[in-house]
Amino acid sequence: MKARAVVSVAVSACVALLACACGPEGSKEDPAAKPSQPSASTPAKTPSATPSAPDRTEKPSATPTGDQPAPRTKEGAIQRYEQYLHALGREDIDTVCDVAGPAAKKAEDQGLGPCTSTYATVFQMVSPAQKKALQTATVDPQRVAVRTPDKIEMPVESVRSSATFSESDLGSYTLEYLKNDWYITD
Repeated sequence: MKARAVVSVAVSACVALLACACGPEGSKEDPAAKPSQPSASTPAKTPSATPSAPDRTEKPSATPTGDQPAPRTKEGAIQRYEQYLHALGREDIDTVCDVAGPAAKKAEDQGLGPCTSTYATVFQMVSPAQKKALQTATVDPQRVAVRTPDKIEMPVESVRSSATFSESDLGSYTLEYLKNDWYITD
């Protein structure tokens, strides 16, 4: 039991340090480098329908597509945080470091190391049961606190999953709206 507590504290410390260190500089896209919107004379591409493809109803992505910014709403922040939780459970380092980029950058500046190596360590400290639970975790909007239109608090108590997470093994996060998307900044 003590070993689990030590692991939980270590994961929380790494996650907390990452959360306060990944800046928007950690994101891989340069908004200025995005292609411009097609003109009215440019024909729109229509996805081809495949008769064998099942009809799926999916939640809209919190990740902006093209020049479209992510929704600057509480719901947009929740979707982005759920994207982070699912990526954490799948060990998807690219998505984790994109969403937590601003916080990871802060941690790196304080000597923790780059996001990819720090989260590689975090992945090893999360139990298989917790990883599985994170892959389908959701956020209870009633427990999310809107501080300003650009800053939203995601307390650990807002995470709904098949595993119970505490402050020591997952932690609470602040998401801020930066460069047309939500990022973990603290």
